[in-house]
Amino acid sequence: MKEYDFYVVPTPIGNLGDITLRAIEVLKSVDLIACEDSRVTQKLLNHFDIRTKCVSYHKYNEKERINQIIDTLKSGKKMALVSDAGTPLICDPGSIIVKELRQNGFSLTALPGANAVITFLSQISRKDETFSFIGFLPKSKSQIETIAKEYKNQNMIFYESPNRIVQTLEIIKEVRPQVKVAFGRELTKVFEEIVVDEIDNVIKHLKENVSKGEFVCMIFQDDNKSDVSEFDYKIKLLQDKGFSAKDISVILSELYGINKNKIYKSAIGKQM
Repeated sequence: MKEYDFYVVPTPIGNLGDITLRAIEVLKSVDLIACEDSRVTQKLLNHFDIRTKCVSYHKYNEKERINQIIDTLKSGKKMALVSDAGTPLICDPGSIIVKELRQNGFSLTALPGANAVITFLSQISRKDETFSFIGFLPKSKSQIETIAKEYKNQNMIFYESPNRIVQTLEIIKEVRPQVKVAFGRELTKVFEEIVVDEIDNVIKHLKENVSKGEFVCMIFQDDNKSDVSEFDYKIKLLQDKGFSAKDISVILSELYGINKNKIYKSAIGKQM
């Protein structure tokens, strides 16, 4: 098996049995593991009898750790990066160091593994495969409303905390009162819960049931998307962002190989 200088290693999001054999092998073979919280990671390492030393690497010290990690790799040692749960760089630290390592010519790879979004979506029936992952929503009501309206023609996935989920859904309900919602919590754990229902019913359910654990939530696309062609939808999105008809014709023509004049005429028609 090819060896790398640096490994991005997913860890289980709840059930320790979900770790891969390769992940265990890599974590045992490297010289140092960069992790968000050594107390959390140590429980995982102890469970699988992994004796590799850890160094903290989280969003508050990412920039400070860069030189230390690069020096470690320059000395010939190998490292792995893990997050507390799930896949690094997916709403977790890692982006800064990965960028630096590539710029400095180090070899790195990522292992496949646990991810809350994919685990959740594997249990949710959808009209098509397209979706947009937002990560954590902003806390501002106006920003949440803007995002909810902007993604009304796409399935929108986001993370939310248990103490904010009801408030967030109530804000979304104000701008999209008939929308369908799905959420998952405690994924892969004993008390895993998946709920798919109209937003009113989901809010009622959450108010009546004490919830813990991070939520993965999906706001389903509006049914009326079928009344608008995908082509028209893309034009409307770009117009809402302030692009001119000329700009839109160039962008869509380059991306999809569509005749530029056809796009321009369609965009002009929608401005009238």
